[in-house]
Amino acid sequence: MKTALQIRRLALAAIVAFALFGAVPAVERNLSGTASLAYAQSVPSNSAELEQILFVQVFALKDGKDGITVSWIPQPIQKYCVGKTSQQCATMDFCLRTTSPDVAMCRNLGSAFTHMPRYPSDMRPKRMLSISLIPPSTMKGFGILQQLVQSAPRPSLQHLSMTARIKARIRFTRRPDDDNFDLLEILAAPPF
Repeated sequence: MKTALQIRRLALAAIVAFALFGAVPAVERNLSGTASLAYAQSVPSNSAELEQILFVQVFALKDGKDGITVSWIPQPIQKYCVGKTSQQCATMDFCLRTTSPDVAMCRNLGSAFTHMPRYPSDMRPKRMLSISLIPPSTMKGFGILQQLVQSAPRPSLQHLSMTARIKARIRFTRRPDDDNFDLLEILAAPPF
């Protein structure tokens, strides 16, 4: 029999978990018979599985190996991002979306910023989205991505390049406050 204090603590933990993680908490019993919180994991109804072309860039890890950044870049700024790093592209993306473009990092973009097109309101995604991967991985098709990283000319992977892109299956989730995507499977990469 749970005491009123235990029930209040579980209820409070469920409210905090929901507020922080957007998860649907459920109470389950562990092997010792005490109650603990578990989070129901389901695909949100505002999600869709899509095939997309994503940009690939490598970054150095502390152990000398390569990490991989996979980025979904809004179409209007793709041509401005080619030849730049993911961070530089993310800065341009931020400056196009911000309500205060007079901050220093936006002023540093110079006249190029004034020529960049503003995003349409119905664009998908609404901003640049990136995922960093650290090999090895059990993701479907990860070998295709590793082969690209090993065979592509190094300069084409240190900056965003039209030749260093992959076709991938993703789960896109649109939320009122932000977009998100999960990388589900690598489908293809250009041969080098």
